[in-house]
Amino acid sequence: MKKIQFTQDIHAPAEKVYNTMLGLDAIETYEQWTAAFNPTSTYEGSWDKGAKILFIGTDEVGRKGGMVSEIADLVPFRFVSIRHYGILDGEQEITSGPQVEAWAGGLENYSLEENNGVTTVTVEVDVAEDHLDYFHTTWPKALNKLKELSEA
Repeated sequence: MKKIQFTQDIHAPAEKVYNTMLGLDAIETYEQWTAAFNPTSTYEGSWDKGAKILFIGTDEVGRKGGMVSEIADLVPFRFVSIRHYGILDGEQEITSGPQVEAWAGGLENYSLEENNGVTTVTVEVDVAEDHLDYFHTTWPKALNKLKELSEA
């Protein structure tokens, strides 16, 4: 896996960006910025440190799929670390075998640093090499939407 990084300056307090990013005040804000990855993107679970969380979307025939993950670390308004360890295939959680070996244990880290009313969001993601082009195109779109939602 390769580690890739993206940053976005957002003219809003870190607390607002954090709550918007995680959908803490309204899950719709999470769903709106992550729609860049999948228009039906949502999550089930908790953002508490150590908690299991499912990142879910549906495919063109309405079948659920996504990632089985845990919140590896969390510092409110400053840092979130997500460790992916499985996939969701319909209602089945797959946490071992060839489907998950290529990326299991990959991290998705979000750092927020506020300075003079501007919050810099830095995202570091472990990505399988065959998905690099997709993420280099999609992450900037997603972060631009997060910026738009947080600055509203």
